[in-house]
Amino acid sequence: MNANVKNMKWISGGFEALLGIPAIGGSIVIGFGYTPLFIALILHIITLVLAKKAKVSAFGNIFGIITSCLAWIPFLGMVMHILSAIFILIGAATQRTK
Repeated sequence: MNANVKNMKWISGGFEALLGIPAIGGSIVIGFGYTPLFIALILHIITLVLAKKAKVSAFGNIFGIITSCLAWIPFLGMVMHILSAIFILIGAATQRTK
């Protein structure tokens, strides 16, 4: 099950990194009517549940949930997406799989 958590961290971290790109991420979020923020929220919740079942740290995804709720604020959202991506991707890179 740890491999599933690691894969979900890579997916959610990559999605956060995409949304954190200054002009592109904002265009994606606004162009799709803020739906990507809801998709990111669902990804983070799924990853959090899987991580808790596997007893693995999910700090980045908890931060991602907060980001998904506050990212509608223009510049704050961009910074939080970038930070979430960094935390999640570092967590995925350092996680050991069974």
